[in-house]
Amino acid sequence: RCPICALPTPGSNICGACLKQPPHFDATQAVFRYEFPIDRLIQSLKYTRRLTSAEFFGRALAQIPRSNRPDLILPVPLSTERLAQRGFNQALEIARPLARALDMSLSIGHVHRNRDTPPQSQLAWKDRKKNIRHAFECKIDLSGKAVLVIDDVMTTGATLDELARTLKACGATHVENRVLARALKD
Repeated sequence: RCPICALPTPGSNICGACLKQPPHFDATQAVFRYEFPIDRLIQSLKYTRRLTSAEFFGRALAQIPRSNRPDLILPVPLSTERLAQRGFNQALEIARPLARALDMSLSIGHVHRNRDTPPQSQLAWKDRKKNIRHAFECKIDLSGKAVLVIDDVMTTGATLDELARTLKACGATHVENRVLARALKD
């Protein structure tokens, strides 16, 4: 897979898309491909509150070999409206067992999704980057910090790219994504 966006590439080289227009994040690691049965497990966590799956998913993320120790772990934040609607943040629930396994604390409350946007899953791939633009706000100084961002699914990478842009604007020097599953266009 491409070490930056986790799409399949020959020889695990950087893909053409990342060479042509590099994202703001530095690396992405995905445990699974977003397909059956993993897609159903992730959907049951998000939409039917099957929170027991989060423990399994967090442990799966902890199995990924790491090249360096991050300074902080950051689950992708939900908007206040989406959090109230769902009742929990699936990225946070997945990040909890990961943080325990890495013996690190989570960064909660320092980065916010400052506006409610339509769910990315309801938009065409080409519209997702525009939808998420300026959706995050960071309230801490990240100068010189390496941040490990946790999310459930990476589809186009627009959300993770915008979050990484925000984190780097606050001083982060390295932003790496760990996601449960990587969706492919096929």
